[in-house]
Amino acid sequence: MYDAIKLRKLFPTTTVFKDPSITAVFKNAKIPSFLRDWILKQKADSDGRIGDIDALSKYISIVIPRREEKGQLEDAARSNGETRKFLAKIDVLFNSRANYYTFEIPVLGFSHNQTIIEDYVWERIKGELIGGAGGWGLVKLGYMPPEENKNNGRFTLLEYKNFCPYTVKLDSFREARKHFDTEEWMDIVLGAIDYNADGYALAQIGGRPLLSNEIWEAKHTMLTRLLPFIEPRLNLIELAPQQTGKSYIFGNIGKYGWLAGGGSLSRAKLFYDISSKKFGIVTYNDFVAVDEIKSISFPDSSEMQGILKGYMEFGFVNVANVKVEGDAGIILLGNINLNDMDASKDMFRELPEVFRDAALIERVHGFIPGQRIPPLTKSMIINDWALNTEYFTEIMHLLRAPAETLRYRGLIERIVQTRQGADQRESEAVLRLSTAYLKLFFPHADGELIQDKDFRKDFMTYCLQPAKRMRETVFKQMQIIDPTQFGKRSMSTYKLKEE
Repeated sequence: MYDAIKLRKLFPTTTVFKDPSITAVFKNAKIPSFLRDWILKQKADSDGRIGDIDALSKYISIVIPRREEKGQLEDAARSNGETRKFLAKIDVLFNSRANYYTFEIPVLGFSHNQTIIEDYVWERIKGELIGGAGGWGLVKLGYMPPEENKNNGRFTLLEYKNFCPYTVKLDSFREARKHFDTEEWMDIVLGAIDYNADGYALAQIGGRPLLSNEIWEAKHTMLTRLLPFIEPRLNLIELAPQQTGKSYIFGNIGKYGWLAGGGSLSRAKLFYDISSKKFGIVTYNDFVAVDEIKSISFPDSSEMQGILKGYMEFGFVNVANVKVEGDAGIILLGNINLNDMDASKDMFRELPEVFRDAALIERVHGFIPGQRIPPLTKSMIINDWALNTEYFTEIMHLLRAPAETLRYRGLIERIVQTRQGADQRESEAVLRLSTAYLKLFFPHADGELIQDKDFRKDFMTYCLQPAKRMRETVFKQMQIIDPTQFGKRSMSTYKLKEE
C-alpha cells in the first residue's frame, strides 16, 4: 500500500478521503464517483471526513435533482425567473437555421426543442462548456416567455460553471509520479478508482485465497480496464464472472465514457441518425462500453456488423454519405462462468452472431482476462486518502490528446522491436496496448528513462508482456471461429530493442 502522507504532500489539492460508509451513501443514490468526489471536496471537514451525513444528504438532494423534479424546476424558472443551481450534464447543439444554440439535459428530460442559449450567455460560458469537463457543471435555468401570438416559449441557460475546482496540469502530474515506485503507483491508481490494494490479499477466487502472483495479476487486470480511458480508439472485450466490477468501472468512474446496457442498440444511436441528422455516441465519448453483450440485439445485424468493422478499423464510417468520425474505443462486456475461462476453448460461443465473426474480432485489440479479478468484497473498497477520482479521470482524458498519444507511441516505437513481416493488425494492437499501459503506469516516461535498466524490466512486466497476452487471447479465439483462415498462423515476437 502507498504512503498516504506522501501522496497528500505530492497531490495537495487533488486528494480526498474515501470512507466506504460514505461511498455507500453515494452509490445507493446512484451518484457516480466523479460527482461524489466533487461533492466531498465541498462538504468534507478539514480531516477529509464527513461529520454530518444528514447535512450531506440534504445537500445532495438540492444539488442533484431527480427526474421527477423537472416540474418543480420548470415552475421555478417560469415563476421566479430562475432555478436553484444544480449539477447536470449539458449537451449543446447549434441550430444553423435559426442561428442560436440550444441545450438538453437528458437525465431531467429537457430537450433541444424546448431550450435556447441566448447569445449574451453563450459568449460568457462557451469557454467553460466547449473546453470543459464533458458538459458536466453547475447549472441555473431561466425561462423566456413566448412572443405575442407565438408558441415559442423556451427554457434558457442562465449560468454554467465547469465543476472542476482545480487546474489540471499534466506536467505537474508527471513530476509527482516520479516520486513513487511502480508497485506504489499501481496501488495509488487503484485508490483513485476506489479500490483498496491491500484488500486483494484477503480476496478469493473459486473459494480459495489468491497466491502472491495472483494478487499482482488481479490488481493489474483491474487497472487494464482503464486503458480505453487513456488511449483513443482502443477496442477491448472482457468476458468475466459476475461481481467483479465491470459495469462500475465503465459506468461510474469517468464522465467521458458511455455504458450501454443490454437490449437493443441501433446504428442511429451509436453512429448517425439519418432522420434527425444527429451524430451518435461514438462521436463525443472516449469509449462506448456495450454491457451484457450476450443479450444485445440490433435492428439490422448485418448492417451493424459492417459498420462496426469499418469504425473499429479506421475510426470513421460513412452513413448516408455522411462521414462519421470518433475517437471512442468499442468495449464489449459480458459474463461467463469461471470454468469456461480458457483461451483454448470457444469463449464466444454464447455471443450473438454479429460478434462471432473472425474479421470483426480481429479488430479487437485485446482481451481483458477478467477471471483473474476476484469477486468484490468490502475489504477491497478504499478506506483512506486517495487521488480524487474526478481529477484522475480528467488526467486520463488529457493523455488521450493527439500530441500526447504521438509522444508516448514514439517512445514505444523506440523501445519495442517487432519481427519483420509481422501481421499489421496484430502488431498495431500490441503496440497500441503497450502505449496505453505506458501512459497509465509510466506517464513520466521520456527518452532518457526508457534506457534505464530498472524501467525496461518494469516495462516488460507491466506493459509489453500483458499486451502480448491480451492480443494472443484474441488471436486464439479467431483461430477457433475461423480455423481455415487463421488456423495455421502464429503470433509474432515482441521484445525490447538493444540499448
